[in-house]
Amino acid sequence: MSERPDKLGETAEAAGPRRFDLTPGGQPVVHGRGDVRLDAVVDFVGFAARSLTLTTFLDEAPARVAQIFAAPVCSLYLLEPAPRDDDEIATSEDPGRPSDAPHELVMRGNVGFPAMALGEVRLRLGEGVTGMAVAIGRPISLDEAEHHPSYRAFSQLGEERFPIFLCAPITGPEGPIGAVTVQREGGRPFAPRDVELLVALAASLAHGILRAELLDQLRGQPTARGPGGGTRRVTLTGRPVVPGRAVGAVSAIRRPSTRPRDNPQVDLVEQERVVRAGFELAGRSVNALQKRAIELGLGDEASFLETYAQILDDGRFLERTIELIEHKSSVGGGMSEVAREVTRAARMTGDSFSERRARDIEDLCDALTMLVAGDARAETPAKAVLLGDRLTVYDLLVTARQRPAAIALGEAGSGARTRALAALLGVPCVTAVQGLFRWAADGDLALVDGDHGLVVLNPSKADVQLVRAGRG
Repeated sequence: MSERPDKLGETAEAAGPRRFDLTPGGQPVVHGRGDVRLDAVVDFVGFAARSLTLTTFLDEAPARVAQIFAAPVCSLYLLEPAPRDDDEIATSEDPGRPSDAPHELVMRGNVGFPAMALGEVRLRLGEGVTGMAVAIGRPISLDEAEHHPSYRAFSQLGEERFPIFLCAPITGPEGPIGAVTVQREGGRPFAPRDVELLVALAASLAHGILRAELLDQLRGQPTARGPGGGTRRVTLTGRPVVPGRAVGAVSAIRRPSTRPRDNPQVDLVEQERVVRAGFELAGRSVNALQKRAIELGLGDEASFLETYAQILDDGRFLERTIELIEHKSSVGGGMSEVAREVTRAARMTGDSFSERRARDIEDLCDALTMLVAGDARAETPAKAVLLGDRLTVYDLLVTARQRPAAIALGEAGSGARTRALAALLGVPCVTAVQGLFRWAADGDLALVDGDHGLVVLNPSKADVQLVRAGRG
């Protein structure tokens, strides 16, 4: 049998033996497990190469990086479009975000700091040491970070305990996409080899973030989307308010119709009885919410509940409501007229307190209308992910009865009252979600991540399975 030639036309024997002399002694060095730092690096590279959900990546990556550097703190920042103010939202003709919109670095992953830092710690490009590192595209290390002129302190973090600081920008194919920082207590500064390693690991972080399908919006690239929902997986960013993660079908928060139907055949005696029962039910509910607010330590943030309690306890308000309901021959008509009377009186005074109270009464009248008469057009599905501009007492008294899975509010949905209302509802909640109404539609499946401040529309099966297994 003839010898089989190799691809160069030589026989294997003629080619001679292949040698792998990796050391002067000719023996290869296999770096097996046992070196703690090397093992952690190898494990991290494998982790970052996997196809992971974004929430899983944000949960695990900081802890793995912290282990590599023996650092108690590691933070992962993502570069996102900066939130618009109310005037910009009101006047914008384009619901999307222009590619040249201002951007900021938002802490979306962390180990070592309180969970409330996620989504709340924000830096403009060039602001703080982290913002400066991203702006210049170079790593920065400090032995006493708090003494640097560019240092930006966040009192809620207690960063002064970790003055040894190292930051590296995370860069993608089209420019910066974030930053990674590690921090230590005093005594052992980061060495040059630490700087080199973090820069190298930042490439794996970039790959992991992009592979986790972080939405176009984070990269400032608005994408057209047809009306009525879609199947593309999209991640929107906001501010986490109530922690936790939940999945459900999207449903817009609804209110009773502003054009109620009159019913001249109504039994006025029975109607008055039902109205008084509705007021009593609402009063008990508000009292229960006040007690819950105390248990949650909401303090002044929930002081508005006292206004609702006073309104429901005002006998004159109840009697005037009944009078107008009888006159209009419908609960909805009477409630609407009460709200209009209060609004007109508030406008005449021009007093901000009176105007706020008028809005409170309008919200309360909507809730009472549903508690007393109901309105199928205003009902929301059970276990839904509710989308809206804002939360009101209506949602505490009515919407909560359908036990929503989670809540996501648009860019106008923020403030102390919103935070208190969300806490009282007690389901995962993300506010100030950019592009929410542009991307989401009734019936879409949504995952609300109240830990990181993310809303994932049309999440993958892996996303859903992790949440339902209690590990998402």
